[in-house]
Amino acid sequence: MVVMKLCYCQWLVLCYLLLAAVVASKNHGNPADDLVNIINKNRTAQKLSTLSDTPGLGCMALQYVELCKENCTSNNTLECKPSEDDFTEIFAPNCGVELPTIDTITGHIVGCQSKYLEPSLAFSQVLVKDKKSLSLLKNKSHTEVGVGMVGVHKGPFLWCVLFSSGKKNSTFVLEDHGIGIKQKNGCYSGSSIPCNGGQKKSAMWINIMFLGFLFVFHLQLL
Repeated sequence: MVVMKLCYCQWLVLCYLLLAAVVASKNHGNPADDLVNIINKNRTAQKLSTLSDTPGLGCMALQYVELCKENCTSNNTLECKPSEDDFTEIFAPNCGVELPTIDTITGHIVGCQSKYLEPSLAFSQVLVKDKKSLSLLKNKSHTEVGVGMVGVHKGPFLWCVLFSSGKKNSTFVLEDHGIGIKQKNGCYSGSSIPCNGGQKKSAMWINIMFLGFLFVFHLQLL
């Protein structure tokens, strides 16, 4: 009987490791970078040039949704319009973007959802879901793009895409040799820092479930 219970415990451990591997594979990488790739694939499909993934612009996109994170309505509409001064007086300094390198923002797309969505779904269901946003995506004046996203505790997820007509490696430059200021929440495209967001909550729940199974198994052995 004890041998059977030990085998059962080993089976639980194996299942846990398999589930953890699946979750890790789903959460691998930066979702903001994935969105940039999807944007560029859609542009090339329309025979338009790809956009440079600019970390400084991505961090400012993250700042945008951080500022607006309390403004996601019950019907998943983000009602928030930061002023132009917010970009230079709040977003750029918070990211460590060198002020002389700030260039023209040629457009932005924002959206929110009550739960986290994979990049492809966030693109089609939140960001580019109508003709207006699709037209903005295809604007020929864009040369750079930055994506920011953040999840609010017990609240919605927010995404922001910023476009610019700046020049690669010379606009929205992050100080400290491109490192800038580390962000505590969310993530942004072009960053090598792992994403801090709710899309990783699934791994946490698997850990809780596994500990629960072990607790029950331990009681059965007593």
